[in-house]
Amino acid sequence: LNCMLGIEQTQVWVGSQDFIIYIINTCSMSCNKQLTDHRSEVMDLTIDEKTSKNSQRQAYSCSLDGTVIVWDVSTLKVKHHFQVPCKKMSSFKLYNNMLWCCTGDSVVEVRRNGIPCRTVKISDNLKDGISPFSCFLLVSGKDQLWVASADKGELYIWNLKSHTLPPQKLSLQDCHGIHCMIKVKSQVWVGCTGISQGKLKGKIYVVDMEKYSVEKELVAHLDTVTSLCSAEDRYVLSGSGKEDGKIAIWKVE
Repeated sequence: LNCMLGIEQTQVWVGSQDFIIYIINTCSMSCNKQLTDHRSEVMDLTIDEKTSKNSQRQAYSCSLDGTVIVWDVSTLKVKHHFQVPCKKMSSFKLYNNMLWCCTGDSVVEVRRNGIPCRTVKISDNLKDGISPFSCFLLVSGKDQLWVASADKGELYIWNLKSHTLPPQKLSLQDCHGIHCMIKVKSQVWVGCTGISQGKLKGKIYVVDMEKYSVEKELVAHLDTVTSLCSAEDRYVLSGSGKEDGKIAIWKVE
């Protein structure tokens, strides 16, 4: 299983490596429906915000081969689909009425009809051996794109109003790779693999978005921090890999 999405408190959609989206009814806790239109493993899911009382919600799914499918949530029918030009696609997000797609060494902005608009990538002379992007974060209000890699302890930050200029780079000390990021108030929490007391452990770096500096380094996991979740900007929950398998709860200050 690669991803999950809750829809209107009655369904959970689960994207899987066997190309199927499983739909779980949260009342009966049963899985009686499947969506089978993808031809590659399902990597990510997202949904439109409801714009009016009578508007029909649309869900979006993407697969590793770059296919994006738009679903009518009420009928579970395909409204349309398109192909993002890439070798592989790992995740996507809705931002300012556009889809932003992580496609390895770049993040592509795509209209909802599938037409690419902008591509944000690190220029060849700045790559310095960077591996494919593992995660990205779009910061509303500041109009910024934060990008990271799974085997490099660096954050790359673009201003989307001037995305063709080189990004700002922030190196995280003793970090061996970044796996997830979330925005919490004026901070970005970054889930990593890092060194603590001479050993590889799961670490969280709390970055001040105004100063572009690390405020805190948090250690509570024996394995890589693979997921982060904010609870009303008051608490952050962190989850780690199989060697640890625990959830930690942090109070936001």
